[in-house]
Amino acid sequence: MFSRHVAPTLKRANTPFTSFSVSMGSLPAFEQAHIDGNTLTKLFRSQQSHLNFFFDHIDHSQTLAFTRALLRTSGTVFFTGVGKSGFVAHKISQTLVSLGIRSAFLSPVDALHGDIGILSDRDVLVLLSKSGATEELLRLVPCARAKGALLIAVTSVEGNALSVMCDMTVHLPLQRELCPFNLAPVTSTAIQMVFGDTVAIALMEARNLTKEEYAANHPAGKIGKSLIFKVKDVMKKQDEVPICRESDLIMDQLVELTSKGCGCLLVIDDGYRLIGTFTDGDLRRTLRASGEAIFKLTVGEMCNRKPRIIGPEAMAVEAMQKMEAPPSPVQFLPVINDQNVVIGIVTLHGLVSAGL
Repeated sequence: MFSRHVAPTLKRANTPFTSFSVSMGSLPAFEQAHIDGNTLTKLFRSQQSHLNFFFDHIDHSQTLAFTRALLRTSGTVFFTGVGKSGFVAHKISQTLVSLGIRSAFLSPVDALHGDIGILSDRDVLVLLSKSGATEELLRLVPCARAKGALLIAVTSVEGNALSVMCDMTVHLPLQRELCPFNLAPVTSTAIQMVFGDTVAIALMEARNLTKEEYAANHPAGKIGKSLIFKVKDVMKKQDEVPICRESDLIMDQLVELTSKGCGCLLVIDDGYRLIGTFTDGDLRRTLRASGEAIFKLTVGEMCNRKPRIIGPEAMAVEAMQKMEAPPSPVQFLPVINDQNVVIGIVTLHGLVSAGL
């Protein structure tokens, strides 16, 4: 009996995918489905109307009390929820963490199987639920209360069981779901997200979070790099800089011009002070204008003596802005110190490679 059941299974496993997909004819076919622009526009306008209902009817006194409770806590702000509300709870928590606020998502199921041990009487537990009747949350409340945490229900149905059981409640006004059956949680989760993220920014402002502190929490992303990296962090150092003297013949400096990947020469004096720059573009223009006379021309005769420059302590993003500034963009900036001594060079390629 066992071998007769196994054989068909093995045979199906070796069946080409196309044949197998044909056998799934019981699934609904959407090839003929269609939606017109008017229908889509109407849906967006309806969702806008539902969101406006939320903004017009939210109780700001509740929101203020909620925000102050989070601001005053000396412990961790935990968020919990089930299903789509759980995803929103997780996201809001991550937003707070990115702002330097101690926060975490607590799964209501895992909490009832040991994870509630992380809760203390210094913490806040925010319970997100559209209906306020979510069974897992209702079971969690007595256990969380025994740990001494402050319990806050964030719901959209007034007079629900969860709100009655918690220490504080916030009502998120919901006109209806965008779903034609008024079932799929799309508008309710949207207003949960708007509420949570707006409160997060309120906390950010209340804590006087600086750009530098925010950037420190995002060191690997473009946001952090643009606020943390300085020119000295991304520049080529002095020994990597293509340099020459103003008395050097242009044709004698072609190797230096092309070998260090900067597309330029920095013209310096004996004290390593910057005199000007000479680029591969200058080389082409000089060649077109001078022809064979280029063999007798010095770098100093053709260099740009008023180049854009930058200091090592400037932000790297400022270097990029200088490069892109009118009247025409440039590909590099000499990096000089207070005595006009060349200490490096920053290139557009280097900034892009650094993630800026």
